Amino acid sequence: MGTGLVAVVLIFSIPIIAIISDHLIKSAKLKNSMIKDQLELEKLKQENFVLETEKMKLELEQMKLDFTKDDSKISL
Repeated sequence: MGTGLVAVVLIFSIPIIAIISDHLIKSAKLKNSMIKDQLELEKLKQENFVLETEKMKLELEQMKLDFTKDDSKISL
């Protein structure tokens, strides 16, 4: 009976180990995909920040130019 029990345990443990291994592999692939997506999101956020900063610089320069035009009109 002991040998039969060992054989049954071994027979059923192989599929269980395969299922667990498959699950771990799928979980690792999903985590890898999530990390890639997060990295892409961070790159887009950085690019957006740089573009917004550049836009604000240009708007500030335009405001300075407008202010100096208005100031020169007033002094005339």
